[in-house]
Amino acid sequence: MAKIASLAEAVSELVRDGDTVALEGFTHLIPFAAGHEIIRQGRRGLTLVRMTPDLIYDQMIGAGCASRLVFSWGGNPGVGSLHRMRDALASGWPAPLEIEEHSHAGMANRYVAGASGLPFAVLRGYAGTDLPLHTDTISSVECPFTGERLAAVKALNPDVGVIHAQRADRAGNVQIWGIVGVQKEAVLASTRSLATVEEVVDELEPVPGAVVLPHWVVDVVAEVPRGAAPSYADGFYDRDNAAYRAWDRISRDRDEFGRWLTSLREDAA
Repeated sequence: MAKIASLAEAVSELVRDGDTVALEGFTHLIPFAAGHEIIRQGRRGLTLVRMTPDLIYDQMIGAGCASRLVFSWGGNPGVGSLHRMRDALASGWPAPLEIEEHSHAGMANRYVAGASGLPFAVLRGYAGTDLPLHTDTISSVECPFTGERLAAVKALNPDVGVIHAQRADRAGNVQIWGIVGVQKEAVLASTRSLATVEEVVDELEPVPGAVVLPHWVVDVVAEVPRGAAPSYADGFYDRDNAAYRAWDRISRDRDEFGRWLTSLREDAA
């Protein structure tokens, strides 16, 4: 049975300096509140993994949490660049940042391999790119049946997988619906896992197309209303487009970002 805890308790228990941490959610149900709590608790030296790093990873990188980023696309969706990430890559501020880049398909397959207990995954991909020349976790294999040369990607097994979902019951079964990315795979591939949810209920009502993560694959559940804001949670609230536009201005300037970071930390005081 998954443990029900506060967000602060969950992050304190699960996330340690130097961990590989995946915060997943594709445009929807992005675990912003969990990322902000990691910032508040001052974690350092993290390898951040995410298929589509957006504002939350820009914020964590700017706060000095990250030393490495494993990803397949990075940007402020619909707005532009991630300026805190660019600053870290260009000037090492506030800490140097290494990157490992993949395709979306490569990242998804790495999670699937990790969730399946396999050492690697096979896909048709990376042809015509130079990523295999620069990335140790991309290789190739020959199909034993056809002789075709295929891309191979190393399994991804984060220390901690973090997701946001709509509901959990009191046993810790987690229910997700709407646009679902690789949340299920990230949780199953990770050594430890945290699900923040909009609400904890006595019983999960069936929802068409919902994914349910059973309580035995989730370590801790934390009830965090609006835990995905400014992204959205289907059935609860919409995407805050103004916040994404405002982040472009905040993140461009170190002093402006510093004021935002101070405000974030003071919010928990």
